[in-house]
Amino acid sequence: MADTAFPADKVTTQSGPKTSRWLRLLANPKFQTWAARFPLTRRLVRREGEAMFDIVAGFCHAQILQAVVKFQLPDLLLEQPMPADALARACKVPTERMIVLINGAAALKLVKVRRDGLIGLTSRGAALAGVPGLQGMIAHHDVLYRDLSDPVAFFRSETETELAAFWPYVFGADGATDASVTARYSELMADSQSLVAADTLDIVPLHGVRRLMDVGGGTGAFLSAVGKRYGDMNLTLFDLPAVAPFAQDRFEKLGSTARTGIVSGSFRDDPLPDGADMISLVRVLYDHDDDTVRRLLRAVFAALPAAGRVLISEPMTGGVQPEKAGDAYFALYCMAMRTGRARSSAEIAALLSDAGFTDVQIPRAKRPFITSAVVAVKPA
Repeated sequence: MADTAFPADKVTTQSGPKTSRWLRLLANPKFQTWAARFPLTRRLVRREGEAMFDIVAGFCHAQILQAVVKFQLPDLLLEQPMPADALARACKVPTERMIVLINGAAALKLVKVRRDGLIGLTSRGAALAGVPGLQGMIAHHDVLYRDLSDPVAFFRSETETELAAFWPYVFGADGATDASVTARYSELMADSQSLVAADTLDIVPLHGVRRLMDVGGGTGAFLSAVGKRYGDMNLTLFDLPAVAPFAQDRFEKLGSTARTGIVSGSFRDDPLPDGADMISLVRVLYDHDDDTVRRLLRAVFAALPAAGRVLISEPMTGGVQPEKAGDAYFALYCMAMRTGRARSSAEIAALLSDAGFTDVQIPRAKRPFITSAVVAVKPA
């Protein structure tokens, strides 16, 4: 019997004598030794063993990735292949240690060692250099790693995590008072938001929408993407006062200020403006607890006209079928932030229904590790 995935609040146990005997057999070292030699099972044993070792070595892999990013190797090698000693000098690292890093990065298929000895980027390494916001997200993972350094304490909620201080906006307007923090946050969010916006608009067409209001829209990256794709749509950004100048600069550079309005406020404390026939919440819900999300969705419902629509886009867990991005990354990330949690599309759909929305739809995500979407309608 396959392992049964379950929501945290609905723990069930399904087992039987046959299952227990089979699991005990698999856990027997003698059986593993025999199976590794037996022709019909050795391929399976090797594949499972390699997968287990990837999990065991995952932290080292992540550290290699972060070193590659912090030494800016993708940017250096994007210009031209370089010898190991030149990379070592550029990064102020002993050559023998740079070789270890290069070999590790090659094992992860981020770089390749050419026959002439030069180090070049692979297609994966080039993507690391080119995907907006990806290197920024990786570079700040040292904060997350410190929060997870004692996983037992972390899961027992005994850790005073640092990550919440890195993302102060989740605490509302009072958290967004430091200008340097605001700038750091805004730049990182804007860079990564372009991918989220592209995937969202590919899976949720906005034809027929006259006015879109993006709540919690930061510096306007999502609205900018919408504006480029839908030239006749009126746009409104609603977010904290601290991000308004950044959004204004973005809209002015794009020449879209004539059809883009900015309303400053906190959805925790202020009513949402009306007038939009669709409201979007892009990477907003997972920053907040269930009570805050329920209040927000009720506010969205109240601000929309009859037949108005709501769009939610963010990384989501797999629900009854856990998956790596949502359940083994974003779920922990949200726990470290101490304010919200990653939810499945089914959980979000239920929250929307509780708020009064109907016709809840969950379109198929292109790349769930970037974002998934849920849409719903306010009844006429």
